[in-house]
Amino acid sequence: MPDVSQAFVDTEAELSSSESSAVLPWPDSLVGSIAKEIAADIVAGRLSAGHDLNSVDLARRFETSRTPIREALLLLEKEGLVEIELHRRPRVRRWTWTDICELYHVRAALSALISELIVENATDEQIEVLAGLQKHLAIANEAFDIDTYLRIAVSFRETEMIVCGNSQLALLLKQLELRTIQLRRYAVSQPDGMHESCVDCGRLVRAYQERDAKLAFVLRRSFVLRGLERIRRFGWKEME
Repeated sequence: MPDVSQAFVDTEAELSSSESSAVLPWPDSLVGSIAKEIAADIVAGRLSAGHDLNSVDLARRFETSRTPIREALLLLEKEGLVEIELHRRPRVRRWTWTDICELYHVRAALSALISELIVENATDEQIEVLAGLQKHLAIANEAFDIDTYLRIAVSFRETEMIVCGNSQLALLLKQLELRTIQLRRYAVSQPDGMHESCVDCGRLVRAYQERDAKLAFVLRRSFVLRGLERIRRFGWKEME
């Protein structure tokens, strides 16, 4: 199992990177680099839902041919960020309310199971690493620094996936992370969203420390679905 104590040190040094970078699955190749930059633009809202992705313009931007652009867009389609339809230009994926509900309910179930397994499998030292990250979340919350808060939140989830003791479950959840970052950013940025998220994370860490698997399961599921409710309540302009 990776050294999560070192991961905590590395996390502090990398907080200036985009929160999307922590969950991007592609290698450091030309195609992977292009996919990462486009994904970061989508997550940050610089490319909105339905935005056309012109391969000629992108080839000019990245100073390359259209072939690696097409390959990068195929990677993004696989991750659920881009739509590629026959005889139409690729575009940023548009979300329906049904899409969002389905995604959040799957994420809630998987996240809850990971939290339950953390109680059962993580060492005291590993749980204290999570507690340390939660303290950094509290600092970012006090400063109302949403960007830093979200980057630490991604690191918190990445650490949970490492220490839960089930690599296949962690992989399944990781595949959802990139699709939900933009939605989570929106939910956290709404009134009291970051504060509620920080309080929720504190309660979850206490459940870990007290080795209460049932409580950890219930808390994590309810926290994820609360984010869904926040999106419903405030609406989301990117939804078709």
